[in-house]
Amino acid sequence: MADRPTEVWRADVAEDPDLADLYPESLILRTDEVLAEFEVEVADFEAPSDDDVFSAVENVVLALNAVNEEHDEIGYETDERELLCAYIDGTLTEAGIDVAALAARRGLGQYEITDKWREW
Repeated sequence: MADRPTEVWRADVAEDPDLADLYPESLILRTDEVLAEFEVEVADFEAPSDDDVFSAVENVVLALNAVNEEHDEIGYETDERELLCAYIDGTLTEAGIDVAALAARRGLGQYEITDKWREW
């Protein structure tokens, strides 16, 4: 599977404990839970339709929105957003999804597949 952003955040906190304010354990744990659910959903794909894939993307983004809200909407800033979006793209790609083609069929750029639901 693609590297989870939470691995980066844990390493950052280990290197600089002051970053625990930016990456509280509750944020890391909840994010890991959401990403694990996404991984299971994607792993269960068997010749998924575009709707199936977008449903999985919607599910993970809405769940991440909830995690961000739980953390006063400051859990995911620019760097975190980029890592999360790259993770979603990477997880889909590893599952055999051509993300660029998927996005193009919806009139989107490759890196716009989360935009419809993303609040972070």
